[in-house]
Amino acid sequence: MDTTEQDRLQALRDLNVLDTERLPELDRITGLASRIFGASIALVSLVDENRQWFKSRCGLDATETPREWAFCDYAIRSTDVMEVLDAREDSRFRDNPLVTGPPHIRYYCGAPLVTRSGYRVGTLCIIDGAPRAESMSQGKRLLLAELAGQSIREIERMSPAASQ
Repeated sequence: MDTTEQDRLQALRDLNVLDTERLPELDRITGLASRIFGASIALVSLVDENRQWFKSRCGLDATETPREWAFCDYAIRSTDVMEVLDAREDSRFRDNPLVTGPPHIRYYCGAPLVTRSGYRVGTLCIIDGAPRAESMSQGKRLLLAELAGQSIREIERMSPAASQ
């Protein structure tokens, strides 16, 4: 594990948010994202060393998945919104258990959650069981990124580290 990844994981741990109760403020954001973007699932996903853990979820019962299955692990590697129109056609994901089995992901779009210190600790993502024929408009990509920004601000605001 490189220094940058160690620093990113430390920034995530410093938030003291993993394995904590859901936040109504985040549940409102994931609910809005699901409705705005017409997706059956919306998540605030935090990418830890070995898993992705869902701080908020709409349309999915699971609370975490292994990191090696996480689309969000790819999304945090960039500052841009990551979009996959049909996961069955993407070499990174076609054999992924989340594509070949429940929840049968076809469409994924995730915007990184970037801390004040600049670390990408997770995503706000939308997921659907149906592929999409065309990419999301630039305006909608910006809206998803803005909702991701609001999500990380809520997490940082509620973090015990914020009061220090």
